[in-house]
Amino acid sequence: MRDEFGSLYDTLNEILYRHDPIKINFGCNTDEYDPEVRTILPRLKDCFSVLDLRKMIHQEFTNWFNPIDAGLEEDYSLIAEETWEAWREYQRRN
Repeated sequence: MRDEFGSLYDTLNEILYRHDPIKINFGCNTDEYDPEVRTILPRLKDCFSVLDLRKMIHQEFTNWFNPIDAGLEEDYSLIAEETWEAWREYQRRN
């Protein structure tokens, strides 16, 4: 996955780690969101707006954890906005 998406993989991992929607950032476990990154990246091509992206990311987190731990879809707005910017930049470069 990292070979296919290059720096976008690391960027999304950093975004998730920084926003820490599940509260698993303990300051030393920077790869904690790797599994979610690997399921989010292939689905980016199916997102046509920040709202599509927010919904998809929230779906992935409810799949990986559970709806209560994942929280509300609205809680993923900043993650989606930053991911959308990174995705658009990736598309421009590739």
